[in-house]
Amino acid sequence: MDFSNLRVFLDSLVEGIIPGVDLTVYIRHKPVFRHMAGMSDKEKGTKMTGNETYFGYSVTKLLTCVCALTLFEKGAFLMTDPIREYLPEFSDIKVSVIDPAGKINVRPAKRDITFRDLFTMTAGLDYNLTTKEISEVVSNTNGKAPTREIMRAIAKSPLSFDPGERWQYSLCHDVLGGLIEVISGMKFETYMKKTLFEPLEMKSSAMHLSDALKSRLAMQYLNENEKGVNPIGTLNPFVLGSEYDSGGAGLITTVDDYIRFADMLAMGGVGMTGERILSRASIELMRSNHLNDTQMKDFNWIQMSGYGYGLGVRTMVDRTRGSLSPVGEFGWGGAAGAYVLIDPEREMSVYFAEHMRNSLEPFVHPRIRNILYTCLEA
Repeated sequence: MDFSNLRVFLDSLVEGIIPGVDLTVYIRHKPVFRHMAGMSDKEKGTKMTGNETYFGYSVTKLLTCVCALTLFEKGAFLMTDPIREYLPEFSDIKVSVIDPAGKINVRPAKRDITFRDLFTMTAGLDYNLTTKEISEVVSNTNGKAPTREIMRAIAKSPLSFDPGERWQYSLCHDVLGGLIEVISGMKFETYMKKTLFEPLEMKSSAMHLSDALKSRLAMQYLNENEKGVNPIGTLNPFVLGSEYDSGGAGLITTVDDYIRFADMLAMGGVGMTGERILSRASIELMRSNHLNDTQMKDFNWIQMSGYGYGLGVRTMVDRTRGSLSPVGEFGWGGAAGAYVLIDPEREMSVYFAEHMRNSLEPFVHPRIRNILYTCLEA
């Protein structure tokens, strides 16, 4: 293996507009490559050290889905179960329909939302966190926004389409986090801590920003194109309050911590500590494409070319679209540039971190993937 080309590419990113980057590769529980470059705070001139914490944003979704699958393995629910059996507020769901005159009407949904719909982003939910109902919860709870109260607010908004009809990136995994709280009988963050953080020894990961984690937080930036790359501080807008555990975007973590989670999935569900977190059967289910032909038409982001969508993850299904990774490689990304790649055949995991919103993901992530696979053969 020769990772020289990957190192050159990472250096080129910070020579461009990304302030700082950090990437690690593990094979069979062992690190085989680590490279960081640039600044964790360019205004202060602070160089990357590898000890930084980051908002993971949507790479949270993998942890949420794994937590839910641990309950699935215990028989706590079936994929076909209606979620109203656990969250009664979803008993009377409605769908928005636009008539030929352009008027928006609301009608009852044709069927219930199931667990499978949430895992696969086919429930009909959207990603609107600024609805009147959600804003009222935040206001009425003095900024606490308890997870269960936010679930009730989400349930009041009509769906974009009938459950199972299409694919749409949405608050599905936030609702999955709410279900985990109800089924487990403990706060979602507590369940994640007991299920993942503690057994995998992810000692710098949490769902809320403590003072200790904040002291190590890489400066967060926003790429404003012609206005440049500017610092935006320590706000994660997807975490609605001090008591809201966001299953879709709430994770704070480090490169060293997240790779322990990714390595576990690459190694058939067994972590570096030797503890089994998930079965191989569940991982195979997770990385199988669950979208039909109609739903696949919606899964059309340019960086997802060649991929289908599994249980919270992209999964490679067609290498002829330009991928050097194999069929079955899976993972996801995050709004500030995070990227996770998992290859169970090679027992390999990759985690890449930056901390810039509007992160050039369509450019960066596929290139990391393709360069990586050529490095493995060098």
